[in-house]
Amino acid sequence: MTETVTVAQQATVAAHLCLLCDKPEPTGSYLCIGCTKATEVRVQSLPALYRGLAPLLRPAGGVGTGRSGKGGPAPLPVNEDILDLRGPGGIVGVAERWLADIRRDRGHTVATPSGGVDARLQAAVDGLLANMPWIAVSWPSAGYFAKDIRDLTKSLTSIIAPTPAVSRGQRVGNCPAVDPSGAICGAVLRLAPGEKAIVCPWCTCSYPPYVWAQLKTWVDEDTKARDAA
Repeated sequence: MTETVTVAQQATVAAHLCLLCDKPEPTGSYLCIGCTKATEVRVQSLPALYRGLAPLLRPAGGVGTGRSGKGGPAPLPVNEDILDLRGPGGIVGVAERWLADIRRDRGHTVATPSGGVDARLQAAVDGLLANMPWIAVSWPSAGYFAKDIRDLTKSLTSIIAPTPAVSRGQRVGNCPAVDPSGAICGAVLRLAPGEKAIVCPWCTCSYPPYVWAQLKTWVDEDTKARDAA
């Protein structure tokens, strides 16, 4: 009987998954140790991300246009999306709503936020961090909370420090390689950054630098033939 219970308990533990990464969580917590720590770091980063949006309030290259009611230059335009994120309903609103839900579910009094947005955000962050041990172990909504914070910080980071677009390389033309049937490959050739040879992504034919002059001739000939067809 004891062995049967032990096996059942092991199956239950094995079936329990972290609500953020979906990996087995043997302790039965709602968030695994790694996701708990990652969520804490993301929560801690919210004030810095909030401050990082400040320089983006003015659109790039924005200049005053027209005249104000007092005869001076009209004020610079404001990026309304950034203004909303830094306003009461933006980053601080998200943090305060989650903290309010946590306090309700724990049976604690929900405090009314006060002060400026900066102070309110820091207070909400402090409250969330203080509750993280309970969130990870005892709160069924831990997964929704962790995902929302992850998505929020990812979105803010992409605004403040967008990932540069990966260059596809310089377009050379269409691959002039001919297969055994006599058909021209025709795939688009590009010289990728840092590469020493042009390689066709379709037929994998390689064109090193010493054949580039001939390659251009072949490409031009095929282009003229297509245009004349």
